[in-house]
Amino acid sequence: MNTKLQLPRIEDYEPLIGPETVGRILKKAGALKGFHVANINSTYYGGGVAELLSSLTLLLNGLGIQAGWRVLQGSPDFFGITKRMHNALQGMDFNFTALKRQIYESVVFQNSLFNHFDRDHFDMIVVHDPQPLPLIAHFRRHCPWVWRCHIDLTDGHRKLWDYLSGFINQYDAVIFSTKESARKTKPPQLFSLPAIDPFSKKNRKLSKVEMDGRLAHYKIPTDLPIIAQVSRFDRWKDPLGVIEAFKLARRKVDSTLVLLGNFASDDPEGTKIYESLLAHREERILILPNGDDTALVNTIQTRAAVILQKSTREGFGLTVTEAMWKGTPVIAGNVGGIRCQIQNGANGFLVSSVEECAHRIVVLLKDRRLRERIGRAGRETVRQRFLMPRFLEQHLDLFSSFESSFRHVGCCARSTWSPEQRKVFCA
Repeated sequence: MNTKLQLPRIEDYEPLIGPETVGRILKKAGALKGFHVANINSTYYGGGVAELLSSLTLLLNGLGIQAGWRVLQGSPDFFGITKRMHNALQGMDFNFTALKRQIYESVVFQNSLFNHFDRDHFDMIVVHDPQPLPLIAHFRRHCPWVWRCHIDLTDGHRKLWDYLSGFINQYDAVIFSTKESARKTKPPQLFSLPAIDPFSKKNRKLSKVEMDGRLAHYKIPTDLPIIAQVSRFDRWKDPLGVIEAFKLARRKVDSTLVLLGNFASDDPEGTKIYESLLAHREERILILPNGDDTALVNTIQTRAAVILQKSTREGFGLTVTEAMWKGTPVIAGNVGGIRCQIQNGANGFLVSSVEECAHRIVVLLKDRRLRERIGRAGRETVRQRFLMPRFLEQHLDLFSSFESSFRHVGCCARSTWSPEQRKVFCA
């Protein structure tokens, strides 16, 4: 069997982004040939960060950038603690005891022994979210370290943030999704919204036969319009609020609700959330734990009349962008990075209550032309702002800025950004 394996090519995006953008990216990447960057996060699958890193890492390698990706190893106790830390940073109460702190810091220390960031040659280390944050304390740095926070911190636990700031302030830069979801830090801040890969199985166009097959396999009825939410089983996605909104809307327009979720390996709460939802199942309310079936996700996002993402906290809604790319109208929580994705009434709808959500469901189900208009506008928004090449180019600018400043003034120098670079990265 003579199968040639290929990396993704930026040239494949030319019909979507134009030859000028492709040429600019190729030029920037050419100046960084051999640049070596390592990303580290807490899970290989099941969450938006993992999806971002998968697409970005492959594209970078296809451009001659040595991009690596390492995953934190942790015990159930560790991930139970970091999940509660995550919840606290999004507004929940948290008792961060000495024992919890010891477990958290000990596991990260052990991981520092599994990774030789001070011995291997790297030009940059990028650490994602709080789980691996303290790694920086265990290395003598020979390159810049950047902390990337994907969490909505607008109502975060102050004492926990103060504790984490002791590690954050050792970094050379911090990246947030939006200014609104950020907190003050000593290192300079940059802002970058995530993006999707339109060529992945989750986002490419599927045939009618493929989609019909997925729906039939999972016994999803198609005789009524489908309302769906696709997301991890997580309290911040407000699945109970979704069910309540659906039940209100059904009083006026009949439909089927599909709650399609999955589980991240670093989120031990997911199973409990899923099990708590099973009591709400009925003939027209389907609770499916099959969100790792990317063809099913694609099918639901494409075939649904309306997609919901009724989050109460959200750094950025990748599933919002995925559905918009497929031309499906989205109703989403008026929070965090979602506000950067949806312009209310133009390319989707933002809601702040169960009642608002139900009202928008009814309006959309009753108006096919409105669904089509919102769907077209949503897809165009994604084409212009939320495809992987823009995200990729921002990282090339990040690498270029630090490579230049560190080469001239040595390790631990702060990055110097030109107005052009800052405009591109913070778009």
